[in-house]
Amino acid sequence: MKSDNDTDLFGEEKNGGALKTAPLARRMRPTSIDEFVGQDHLLQEGSLLRRMIESDRFTSIILYGPPGTGKTSLAHIIAETTKSCFERVNAVSSGVSEIRQVVGRAKMRLHQTGQKTMLFIDEIHRFNKAQQEVLLPDVEDGHIILIGTTVENPFFYIVSPLISRSHVFELRVLSKEALKKLLQRALTDTKNGLGALHIEIEEEAVQCWIDHAEGDARRFLNTLEVAVFSTTACEDKIVITRTRAEESVPGRVFRHDRNGDSHYDIVSAFIKSMRGSDPDAALYWMARMITAGEDPRYIARRIIICASEDVGNADPQALGVASAAFTAAQYLGMPEAQIPLAQAAVYVATAPKSNACSSAISLALEDIREGQMMDVPVHLKDAQYPGAKQLDRGQGYLYPHSYEHGYIKQEYLPKQRKYYTPSDRGYERIIKRHLEKLRNLSEANLRE
Repeated sequence: MKSDNDTDLFGEEKNGGALKTAPLARRMRPTSIDEFVGQDHLLQEGSLLRRMIESDRFTSIILYGPPGTGKTSLAHIIAETTKSCFERVNAVSSGVSEIRQVVGRAKMRLHQTGQKTMLFIDEIHRFNKAQQEVLLPDVEDGHIILIGTTVENPFFYIVSPLISRSHVFELRVLSKEALKKLLQRALTDTKNGLGALHIEIEEEAVQCWIDHAEGDARRFLNTLEVAVFSTTACEDKIVITRTRAEESVPGRVFRHDRNGDSHYDIVSAFIKSMRGSDPDAALYWMARMITAGEDPRYIARRIIICASEDVGNADPQALGVASAAFTAAQYLGMPEAQIPLAQAAVYVATAPKSNACSSAISLALEDIREGQMMDVPVHLKDAQYPGAKQLDRGQGYLYPHSYEHGYIKQEYLPKQRKYYTPSDRGYERIIKRHLEKLRNLSEANLRE
């Protein structure tokens, strides 16, 4: 529901006056679902979010995704289509008192006219726990319908009671094709875009912007605008070469908050690349962490974990290499530490893999948690103290080194359990053959 003054709910003049001086990305903001570019997984025909927008039947929603993927644009579209009263709050500049005022107006409106209120909170992750919890009773009772946007994973930053009362929709970075579609629209739109100008852009220049934008539509369009208005027209034509495009690209900003979603995503990709035996991917994700200023000891700890959990006894040396990299990182610091870290990551990535040890300890712990508390057999109990013999401690223990092959079959668990099953990969093949040899010796001893 639009307001009756000369500006809309997002502070833009209805007659377009303020919009003319706004950046290109803001001028090209879509006004309907059909104009929206990207996010087909959310807005295709018949999808839940599209049905909610077209029918104006909303429950509270949270729009989550990286910058420049269309979260605010979707809020604009909802504001234009809803019959509810649409109010906007910015989490950066607003506090509890403003929220209470909005909620107070919403209750009065609902009581007097029956009209619902849709509350749009931009950057809702910036609200602390207390501010978020102020919303809960009124979201629960239906006094307000919440629409929140956030660049951070809501399951990390939004209180769980608010999450449980909302639909979370994740927006993804825009594809190359979607960015090219935005470019074409900006170059042909004579009202809000650059259609009034005669612009010629080399394909390599477009590719340069796409590479830089990393799926961020705002960054893509604003870089285009800088390139156009910083290029002198020749014969009434603006020609943008790759060189001009590169000049218009600002310094790259890496999105890697050490306490946020991108941090955990990149760490996850790093570990999974090592586990998946892809050294090139492991090096790339490690380089992302290094460039973002990640603590080298943190990176080294992730390599150690992978060396033990995913390589294990398939290559026992992997743990030693990873531990040595941790020590080297402590001694060297950055940037020199990146070399032993790279060496260790490549070693772990290219080593044969086995999670047999990791699975084995998990099974043993599961038995303990389920109450499998076995008594230590008498012959295994400590016999190194006065009176132990009187209590029969250690009686009947067979010392393996006193026997051929350094092995003799005896009971080590009152109830036989199988936790460790070595694989056929790497050094574990040798372990497996050795255990089979010991098993054969035991069977031979029993026959004798």
